[in-house]
Amino acid sequence: MSKQKLPLFSLTMIVISLVIGMGIFKTPASIAAKAGLPIIFYAAWVIGGVIAIFGALTYAEIGQRLPTVGGYYQVFSQCYHPSIGFTVNVLILISNAATISVVALIGADYFSDLLFGKPSGEWFNVAVAILPIFLYYAVNLLGLKTTSQAQNVLMAVKIGLIILLISACFTGLNATPHGYNTQNKVYVYDGHNAALLLILSLVPVFFTYGGYQQTINFGGDAESPATLQKSIIVGMFIVLFLYLSISYAYVQVIGFDNMKNANAIGALLCETWFGKAGGKVFDACMFLSVMAYVNVSLMSNPRVMYAMSIDGVFPPVFAQKNAKTDVMVPGLTVFALVAVVVAFFGKGVDNVLSFSIFLDCIGFCTSAAALFILRKRKIGAANLSGITQYITPYLGIFFVAAYLVVATAVTIDNPSAAITATVLMLIFLGVYFGFFAKKK
Repeated sequence: MSKQKLPLFSLTMIVISLVIGMGIFKTPASIAAKAGLPIIFYAAWVIGGVIAIFGALTYAEIGQRLPTVGGYYQVFSQCYHPSIGFTVNVLILISNAATISVVALIGADYFSDLLFGKPSGEWFNVAVAILPIFLYYAVNLLGLKTTSQAQNVLMAVKIGLIILLISACFTGLNATPHGYNTQNKVYVYDGHNAALLLILSLVPVFFTYGGYQQTINFGGDAESPATLQKSIIVGMFIVLFLYLSISYAYVQVIGFDNMKNANAIGALLCETWFGKAGGKVFDACMFLSVMAYVNVSLMSNPRVMYAMSIDGVFPPVFAQKNAKTDVMVPGLTVFALVAVVVAFFGKGVDNVLSFSIFLDCIGFCTSAAALFILRKRKIGAANLSGITQYITPYLGIFFVAAYLVVATAVTIDNPSAAITATVLMLIFLGVYFGFFAKKK
């Protein structure tokens, strides 16, 4: 258990930062292209938000029942088998470390545009990309309290900027896109394909709402199990409000048909406030998003490595903590170094990680379904509080069913990603039984 406990506000900021990354500044344009009609566009965001709230309540109870460091690993390990926990979480760790690098490199593009008004060379981008990784690695070494305070400041500024973008719909101004992504298809409603368009729209919407499940990694750091529960619920309601509001602002300022596959739609909202300088403001906003994402990733992932080490499915060194700061230094160091190394391979690594979308679906379904196993075994029942515990099982069923539909859609849309994820899971199951099963 951590010596430095996180209060409700800090945990809520962690929830929001795990969900709101860079996607909300560009994903709505591709969702509009899939939706075909404004009513389908808004329906996708509302349905996705409702399912996300169902998921938040489900994981809130899971977090209450398993208030431990690295809870996302413990859910799989205790409810299914350590081999499942090892396989899923190793792949997630790899994916997360690579994603940090890709996000940091994208942030370097925005930073270059902020400084020079044009893209810079490859080595400049790599140097800028690894800067926030090293910076927040150093911040994390100072301890959880300092790190969470830094995250609170980053997210407070970021939420303020999102609210500023939302308020663009009150200026009465319209913005015209500067360009479009012509590689992505624009779907058209033909009078009979509403259900198909809704399902296609829901896939990116669901993943834009995702990330909050990782909050249970901080179960051992929360002031109490009830604090963890409240933070997930409050955080997701804030995310729901911000997502629905900014989606409405995009449509009002840009126009639904104009925003289909439009580039940099977030920058267009900035331009309504700051004119030509709006692009620079947006560049700064995006780089801030990168720093917030890097910091929360460095906070969360070493906790998974720690839990796996304690459970004997990871080398013992990752169970070590600094006696003074309580920081998991080996896990933090290795995770940060992997992210730095991957940064040298460039943004192309993101294409290799297409399997992570299918893996996330599997992770969502199996981890949420673990609630029923925890209930059957009556694990952590004494930690429960509030009336939500009486409806959570029904919400959990809807949540799991929704992500099974998304997993099916992902498989149909990108079968190679599903095959890759399945093969990798089989490989790491083999690694577990070859190297760790006997030790356990």
